[in-house]
Amino acid sequence: MTLKEQLATDLKAAMKNRDTVRKDVVTMIRSSIKQVEVDERKDCSDEDVQLLIMKQVKQRKDALESFQQGNRQDLVEQTEMEIGILESYLPEPLSTEELMAIVQDAVAATGAESAKDMGRVMSLVMEKTKGKADGKTVNQLVRQCLSS
Repeated sequence: MTLKEQLATDLKAAMKNRDTVRKDVVTMIRSSIKQVEVDERKDCSDEDVQLLIMKQVKQRKDALESFQQGNRQDLVEQTEMEIGILESYLPEPLSTEELMAIVQDAVAATGAESAKDMGRVMSLVMEKTKGKADGKTVNQLVRQCLSS
């Protein structure tokens, strides 16, 4: 079952169960997919859908920080539930150890020696970890690896 089919099934289930949060989140994802398909005139693959979901998770995490600083507990709880629902459609993220091994392999493969070579290392790591690692985390690990 493709991710788009899974989203359609989950939308029906959420509507039957009167789960408004899940229904709203799934509807939002499906509308994002539809927007991309119309704009780019192509059918979204599972990888495209995962990238859209990752983008939504990142937006929610950024908003979450603002809500916490503004002391808006109601919005914090709502946003955390939305993030949980979105992350359920993503593959299991890589552990820090697995990610560090990939970063070290990329540093060795590119022959990087300093922060000047960070772009080459980042592009290689992000290509290998597409959909399984956050860019911010990868960036920190690459900096750490190149500085030592």
